[in-house]
Amino acid sequence: MHETENNLVDPTDYRLLRELIRDGRASDVMLGERIHLSSTATARRRKILEENGVVAGYTAKLNMAKLGFSITAMVSIELSSQAEHVLNEFESAVILCPSMSFCSFVSGEVDFIMIVHVRSFEDYDRVYRRELSMLPHVARIRSSFLMREVAQRSVAPAAVNDQR
Repeated sequence: MHETENNLVDPTDYRLLRELIRDGRASDVMLGERIHLSSTATARRRKILEENGVVAGYTAKLNMAKLGFSITAMVSIELSSQAEHVLNEFESAVILCPSMSFCSFVSGEVDFIMIVHVRSFEDYDRVYRRELSMLPHVARIRSSFLMREVAQRSVAPAAVNDQR
């Protein structure tokens, strides 16, 4: 993030971000070659992007099916109330659910959307009974099972395309 009129990420930073999305493990030398900068300049830009929170971290993408989790459920949860203490209690409890990989407070007809990975439908029944239904203030749980993954991105391409 470089000092410009609004502290915006510049076009070179966007090129670096696109390459980091493609390969977060690439060396600064390799990244520099791809974006036409020296490795020193690339390392400096990467460090600034990390320090400013634009790059929030690096992670490995796991193949859940190869780990035995062949079923993914999208779970919609409606709470009995939207009072602040109810939301806080639910959020504190859901963080402890070992089968949940994603949870977000959403607008619309439901309050939260979760993603749950399980080994089988019997395993989902266990998760439903021992984890989801035990969460505080739950009024309704609706589950949809993902049939086929069409696309998965960590970031939408539009987010890292410099529009200036």
